[in-house]
Amino acid sequence: MQTPLKVAVIGAGLCGLIAARELERESHEVVVFEKAHRLGGVWVYDPRTETDLLGVDPHREIIHATIYKSLRTNSPRQIMGFSDYPFQGKEYGDPRMFPGHEEFLRYLEDFAEKFAVKKLIRFNSEVTRVDFICSRYAFQVEWKRIPVSSASSSNSTEVFDAVVVCNGHNSQPRVALDIQGMHEWTKKQLHAHNYRVPEPYRDQVVVIIGSGSSAYDISREIATVAKEVHLSSRSPDAKVSKMDKFNNIWQHSRIDHVFQDGIVTFQDEVSIKADTIIHCTGYKYHIPFLETNGIVSVEENHVAPTYGHVFPPQLAPRLSFVGLFNKGMTFLPAELQSKWIAQALSGKVSLPSEKEMLHDVEQVYRQMEERGIPKSYTHSLNHQMDYMDWLSDQLGTTRPPQKLKDFYAHFIERFHDDHEGFREAFEYRLSNNDGM
Repeated sequence: MQTPLKVAVIGAGLCGLIAARELERESHEVVVFEKAHRLGGVWVYDPRTETDLLGVDPHREIIHATIYKSLRTNSPRQIMGFSDYPFQGKEYGDPRMFPGHEEFLRYLEDFAEKFAVKKLIRFNSEVTRVDFICSRYAFQVEWKRIPVSSASSSNSTEVFDAVVVCNGHNSQPRVALDIQGMHEWTKKQLHAHNYRVPEPYRDQVVVIIGSGSSAYDISREIATVAKEVHLSSRSPDAKVSKMDKFNNIWQHSRIDHVFQDGIVTFQDEVSIKADTIIHCTGYKYHIPFLETNGIVSVEENHVAPTYGHVFPPQLAPRLSFVGLFNKGMTFLPAELQSKWIAQALSGKVSLPSEKEMLHDVEQVYRQMEERGIPKSYTHSLNHQMDYMDWLSDQLGTTRPPQKLKDFYAHFIERFHDDHEGFREAFEYRLSNNDGM
């Protein structure tokens, strides 16, 4: 086994916590940097919103929280949690299969206490720059202590043997400013990142751009107080129609034009006069602090190059990422990635050569291009279990059990078949069949 390394983990959310635990299990010296005053990352609800509601001003004060007050998990308890500390069977006041965000935050807090991860975290500590020091094959981490009172902030610099980036990808909004007239819109518009509660939209006509989970949840919640809610989708199959179970929600095709007086025209040739536009259009990968002399770049909404979504080949295993993936299970791949990183740093597992890893990455990008898949889908797992099998193979461990794969496949099938009521439908199905 190699000499234990001094490792910086950036972020104390779900991915940062599991990464820290696995690194410490391999006897590495771990420091977790967390800019907030508590752990949990995206699962910490904050009623505050940013001054720039669209999140396009790079100089704004960024509020990391991105969840709304009523948010529930999209995944059932059975596939949440880590392998040796499952979420199923733990209750903190919300026993539902798809509980609210407070329930899951309590789980993360308990996980950090049980495995003594909390003592590794430097709270109120924001990483402002990470520089690769080529001559030392190390990283210089600059960070500032965020004052908790009127005291001034202090800046520090520290050298680490390795850095694991776990800062998430749900804090830098992606907005639909390419729609004609959007820059001239004079009424209120915001990104879902800054949506918290429905009351501000009482008696309004609200347009929501997007067709993902946040668009579904927010539209249904706002409909309880708003006069009208109009959903806009970029899908070519979307046509104007009133949504079932609601008398004030309409589905439309893509927006064609917005006008200063509040008129919104859709490509289905319907026009309405709106008070507010909410962009439920996702997020960008955003790692502004990372400086690698051009080795790693964030472009077209993916981090490149990354072998297995984790290691930049030229800096592996000293620089790594946990949680770049999307559209799939979160916990199991994050745990497997963390084990892979920790054991690669300790010498228990070997990575392919830099040349081999770069070749693999280039092949993946080439295949995506040949299939017409945008680069922004690079880190999409597309709800498949193949990636977890692949990670298990890298570690030389047993692949995830077939029972888990079948359970997840049934859940995703229900999720796609009935997005409106998938939680209730899945709970009903499970109660009438043998579950996990």
